[in-house]
Amino acid sequence: MAKQTILTYEGLKKLEEELEYLKTVKRQEVAERIKQARAFGDLSENSEYDEAKNEQAFVEGRIATLEAMLRNAKVIDEEDITLDRVSIGCTVKVYDEDLEEEVEYTIVGSAEADPSNMKISDESPVGKALLGHHVGDVVDVEVPDGIIKMKILEIRR
Repeated sequence: MAKQTILTYEGLKKLEEELEYLKTVKRQEVAERIKQARAFGDLSENSEYDEAKNEQAFVEGRIATLEAMLRNAKVIDEEDITLDRVSIGCTVKVYDEDLEEEVEYTIVGSAEADPSNMKISDESPVGKALLGHHVGDVVDVEVPDGIIKMKILEIRR
């Protein structure tokens, strides 16, 4: 049984767009590069051909991965996001007691995680620790440096 991919509606759209791009545009580009590289002759010493074939393998692998993720996707409906406790799809404002600052995280499935945009996976140490907790709770988060404390200030969609 394949692992279920948990996505927000926005994440689902992003994956569908990437898949469409890879299938239509990128496949054609790579096929054209392979065709041009073949025209250079001897394939045994043709680095352009090798690079294009490697890229083709990467693109086909990514297409297969995306198709599997979308086949096993569970989309979180915004109406299902409860605001009484932290769950996937919600945004959480916490007070990081170690950094002495407020931070906001959006909890998403691992396929959508983007830490640079404060979208953290439900499987990450912080995401996992916050899940199920309520406003006012102080949560211990185990990180590589030890344990940090976060107080949940707000939960919203």
